[in-house]
Amino acid sequence: MRYWLSLLLILAACDRPHPTMMGAVRHEVTIEGIRFVVFQKGSEAEVLRMGYLTRSQRGAVPALMVRAVAQTTGCRVIPDSLRTRIPGDTGEAMVDLDC
Repeated sequence: MRYWLSLLLILAACDRPHPTMMGAVRHEVTIEGIRFVVFQKGSEAEVLRMGYLTRSQRGAVPALMVRAVAQTTGCRVIPDSLRTRIPGDTGEAMVDLDC
């Protein structure tokens, strides 16, 4: 059990793109004290929130993710395109871009 927990914590700290985003341009930005890593490939971007946040701190993160993508890529994020692999996840998201 301890092994799996350690592995999960290590993987959660990764700032690597999803396999579909391999070869993407990597950007980093800090907004309101939260560090984000953004990967842009064509008209799509993946954004990763780095670091731990309590549940009460996570409410504003989706809007900050959109800001991080727009700021680093210079593209407009298509409204309502933010999606996560796990519903409600604030650790990673994909968005569609209008560049």
